[in-house]
Amino acid sequence: MIKQTIVLGSLACAVMFSVQSCQTTVASDTLAQNPIVWDTLAGASRGTLLRLDSFESNYIRTRPVDVWLPSGYKQKRKHAVLYMYDGQMLFDSSSTWNKQEWGVDETLDRLIASKQVLPTIVVALHNGGVQRNFEYFPQAPFEALQKTFSDSLMSDVASHYGSDSTFPVQSDAYLKYIVEEVKPLIDSTFSTYTSREGTVIAGSSMGGLMSMYALGEYPEVFSKALCLSTHWPGGYSPNDEVPEVFRSYVQSHLDASKQVSIYFDYGTETLDQMYEPFQLQVNEVLEQNGFTQGEDWVTKKFEGAEHSEKSWADRLDVPILFALEKQR
Repeated sequence: MIKQTIVLGSLACAVMFSVQSCQTTVASDTLAQNPIVWDTLAGASRGTLLRLDSFESNYIRTRPVDVWLPSGYKQKRKHAVLYMYDGQMLFDSSSTWNKQEWGVDETLDRLIASKQVLPTIVVALHNGGVQRNFEYFPQAPFEALQKTFSDSLMSDVASHYGSDSTFPVQSDAYLKYIVEEVKPLIDSTFSTYTSREGTVIAGSSMGGLMSMYALGEYPEVFSKALCLSTHWPGGYSPNDEVPEVFRSYVQSHLDASKQVSIYFDYGTETLDQMYEPFQLQVNEVLEQNGFTQGEDWVTKKFEGAEHSEKSWADRLDVPILFALEKQR
């Protein structure tokens, strides 16, 4: 972390700062008596990465909020906002547990510079570590499972993360954290389109499930969801119960009449090799609910792709173009 801070408040409404030879102007309408201090991080190869180190929430445990600004960011220009799950894994492979990253800064900065997509900022939503799957398991479908099965499922998930105990599923609380706390912070600090049309949510694996769930629960907030390698089994053993409650949720909550768009994809290796039959079932439901492949819905299969940040980085331009492409 660079030992440099940015104070965003109405007493400092045009702050200049420099990170790795990149200058950016940031303004804020935040109250002066409660200024917000952001650290600048050195992990992004393109653009500027900011961190609000300890953002206290009424809904989930305190954690950082990271915001990436493209190289050409200017406060006088409105930007779309891409909210992304697993924020720890997006920009800097030197700090991730597996030394992989999505390369979000490189891909998005390139697409913005070439005028293929709208000017966009990224809000990197941190997961809760050992509690990640309990925060990222969509709550309504989870509660539709038989308790004996769901208890066993989450015990297996906890063991996968090296924990002897389970935690309450709190994905509804996590969505409230995004919608009621993080989004107002972002919209009052940066130059953003605040409407649903300029607000996209994305993630992979359990984050893919949560992106789908966010669109179903808050279609008035998010207009598009990008779901990469969506983890339909919910746990780490094949089963039919979890995919079925997700299919049922899609059937009842995702309808083309709500004017939302959704992207799904999957690979064929490692965990992704489980996904195709469940994804095909979801595709049928989307068709029944009025979605049109190639227009407001896309599902893509990537032969040879595995369940990893490297694979998601390799194809990230595909979902970003689907969600944020400039209209010619």
